[in-house]
Amino acid sequence: MTPQRTYESLAQAAQRTHVSVKTLRRRISTGQLRAYRYGPRILRLHPNDVDKLMRPVPNARS
Repeated sequence: MTPQRTYESLAQAAQRTHVSVKTLRRRISTGQLRAYRYGPRILRLHPNDVDKLMRPVPNARS
């Protein structure tokens, strides 16, 4: 059996990551974030793709 893919709306991704929907839309338009279209208006994101945008900030200890 193949694993089921889970997608989330822009609003769900924004709430989960505490990033605005506008920021997510900007990342989609620049090609930094892949979005999937379902029909003419619905966009969905794969949570792993959103999480890949999050990077640790280096500090003096690392």
